[in-house]
Amino acid sequence: MFAAIAVALAAGLLSWAYQTIKPPPPKICGSPGGPPITSPRVKLSDGRHLAYREMGVPKEEAKHKIIVIHGFDSSKDLSLPVSQETIEELSIYFLFFDRAGYGESDPYPSRSVKSEALSGASLVVPFVHYWWPSLPANISREGFQTLCTADQRTFQVAHHTPWLFYWWMTQKWFPSLSIMAGNMNLFSPPDMEIIKKLSETPNVGQEKVRQQGVHESLHRDILAGYAKWEFDIMDISNPFPNNEGSVHLWQGYEDRIIPFQINRYIAEKLPWIHYHEVPDAGHLMLFKTELCEAIFRALLLG
Repeated sequence: MFAAIAVALAAGLLSWAYQTIKPPPPKICGSPGGPPITSPRVKLSDGRHLAYREMGVPKEEAKHKIIVIHGFDSSKDLSLPVSQETIEELSIYFLFFDRAGYGESDPYPSRSVKSEALSGASLVVPFVHYWWPSLPANISREGFQTLCTADQRTFQVAHHTPWLFYWWMTQKWFPSLSIMAGNMNLFSPPDMEIIKKLSETPNVGQEKVRQQGVHESLHRDILAGYAKWEFDIMDISNPFPNNEGSVHLWQGYEDRIIPFQINRYIAEKLPWIHYHEVPDAGHLMLFKTELCEAIFRALLLG
């Protein structure tokens, strides 16, 4: 009798545990009950669809074509503060796209840093990983300890026990990711000025960012970023050995989300990276008009 009760309780507990760690299925755009498809999309070689948006001068007439990849909790509908005069002067064609699971692009459960790169992705802001093997422990620790305790725990769960990540992000006992909780202390004074200015105009398309599921968009972003990478950052060689192109990295010194210590170290060890550390800028510096236009001029004109 007691053995049967114990077995039933164990089975119930296992069933409950499984349900708490298993994320819900995504609400795929265009599927029954899913969000509608309202943007142009292209079909990738693996069958997934990628939604995109075009801006600037016509593609056939452009001297420069730029692919812009959005960051965390954003989409292809992000608005860059580049004036029409600058766009026409430099003859720029912009292509924005929703990354997997965001907006109207199909989810990809196996998303990783490698799969993002194969889609032509780079990050709007420089990203750092605290477990790169070649990163000195003191540099990694210095950057990691600038983060709040909740974020440190969240990134550790994503790195060490990714199978528990959905439960961690949905449990109510401990705070998880501070940016998703609306913690504005994450943003430096320069960032707060930009946020105030951005709040004055409607954020078009923001309602579509998470429409296929928070796990498919935001959670998988963190898992891809902080899980074990397929390569080490110091193993990357110069993609332009004959100076046919260049790699630039902009880092805000006042960035409280991406610590400058790690990106500064990487740039010192990989001298082919043109490193720009901006003294009075934070995480959102790309959305400051003069900085945004300066970045594009540096990329296109040298």
